[in-house]
Amino acid sequence: MTPNAASASSGPSRRSFLASTAVATAAVAGGMPLLAACGGSDSGSRDGTTSDKDAKKILPAYVASNVVTPDIPAKNGSAIGFTGKLDLADLKTSVPEKLGKGGKVSIMSPFWGSPPKGNNAYYTAMNELIGVDVVWQNQDGNTYDQKLGAVLASSDVPDVVVIPGWNMGGKIPSAILSKFADLGPYLSGDKVKEYPNLAAVPTDAWRRSIFGGKLRGLPMPAPSAPSMVPLYRQDIFEKEGYEVPKSCDEFMALAKEITNAKARRWACLDMKWTAFQAFGVLSGSEKPLGWNMVDGKLIYRIETEEFLEALEWSRKLFAAGVVHPDSGLGKNAPDPGPKFAAGEFLIYPNNISQWWSRTTEQAVQNPDFKIWGMDIWGHDGGEPILWADQPAGIFAFVSKKASESVIRDVLAVANVTAAPYGTKEYMMTNYGVEGTHYTVKDGVPTKTDQGNIDVMNAYPMVASPAATIAHPDFPEVAKGQVEWEQRMGAFAKKSSFWGMQITEPNRYTNLSNDFEQLEDDIVRGRKKISDMQQAVSDWKSKGGDKLRDWYKQILDENGSAAN
Repeated sequence: MTPNAASASSGPSRRSFLASTAVATAAVAGGMPLLAACGGSDSGSRDGTTSDKDAKKILPAYVASNVVTPDIPAKNGSAIGFTGKLDLADLKTSVPEKLGKGGKVSIMSPFWGSPPKGNNAYYTAMNELIGVDVVWQNQDGNTYDQKLGAVLASSDVPDVVVIPGWNMGGKIPSAILSKFADLGPYLSGDKVKEYPNLAAVPTDAWRRSIFGGKLRGLPMPAPSAPSMVPLYRQDIFEKEGYEVPKSCDEFMALAKEITNAKARRWACLDMKWTAFQAFGVLSGSEKPLGWNMVDGKLIYRIETEEFLEALEWSRKLFAAGVVHPDSGLGKNAPDPGPKFAAGEFLIYPNNISQWWSRTTEQAVQNPDFKIWGMDIWGHDGGEPILWADQPAGIFAFVSKKASESVIRDVLAVANVTAAPYGTKEYMMTNYGVEGTHYTVKDGVPTKTDQGNIDVMNAYPMVASPAATIAHPDFPEVAKGQVEWEQRMGAFAKKSSFWGMQITEPNRYTNLSNDFEQLEDDIVRGRKKISDMQQAVSDWKSKGGDKLRDWYKQILDENGSAAN
């Protein structure tokens, strides 16, 4: 049911994030690096950090939607799940009357693929449903950074600009504060009740939308439960009698049993991301998440013994020859899908969205193929210590120059695009017009060729409902994904800056940029653990300790949202 296949890399990526959120019914969080932003400057300002007390005055009231009841309610930070077929005759209405007043709204958003013509049937039907004439200014998602910078530096800013977290580097954070409107007068407290679907957006996602002490963003909610899954070929495991490992030692023993290089079978791809989870390493998905208060001292992830232990275990897998040779190519490795399907390797870590996308890729030509997700184990066989993901990572902002009528038309758009699964508005937003953009057979909606052209990553970028997983074509996968999130979410802790929007001062922006490459070099045997220890020492002296003091002051002044 997700229209786009996920990332080709063995690590998390922007495309896999979009495959699992904006573009997809499986609205699950990506595990890729997202640079959070709001406030902060080279002078050390923390304008973008808002205390919990102040946030409560700004946040919209939460009113749960009762339009549709999920088959699996959210738990432990998971998405909600739907595991049944789709009955178009039973679709609910969540927007009984148009809130749009017929105005025109321009929206600039990243787009992956070839944008459709502006007057296509999908855009026309959506605008008619909303009562707003939305004019899309789609930009290439791969070069969005450059376009964003140019547009925000100009005086000609569209009415709405979508900014993913990973595009919030450089001068973008300060531009967010200077160029975009405060939506609090329209959404804070009970005011949001005028837009019921926005009122049903989880509070944690709204908290992430506070930039510079103001509610400036319309969020795309995501699960806070872990999103990186050790995916494996369950069909081959069952055929060969392999047991899912429950410790790092068991994984190594299994990997050696699986691997037969002469027969072109290896156990896995690079397992670094799973190693970080197994050893309880603080998140590397966003800089603030890498910090945590431990015994009265603020510690960064790279300073911990667990970090080094995870790298050493990952290195041992490469040294043992159990890792597929493609992983030696690093970021230049080809799409792992075909070789995974061929059984050249049986395990790899990636975003949870690939659980479904790999299943649907192989459904016709390889009916015996079955991918599943391993539960993450503690390195020593005990319970794992996992770290929660951020509850939102993509935001839409409204220009400060927008009139009240334009802002209300934007909120009318968002109230439709945030409609829950199982509603007419959701189907129109995510699938378009029945017969033109999709057909339904045996309760499974399938996009037509026109649907794959027109109905791509546009309207869901404005705002989305609570994170949802639903695959009518493979309901057992949807069930498996949500239940995996719930089991792993039970072990997930929130680090000290979870849920907060923070931008590091410019002078620290590049301080830790080289660590990921060094990690990969160590895992592949090109560098030593001692090289990392030296790099950490250099990091401390070049600004890491001062950055620690800067973060500590944020905690002292504002407290933690991780409660």
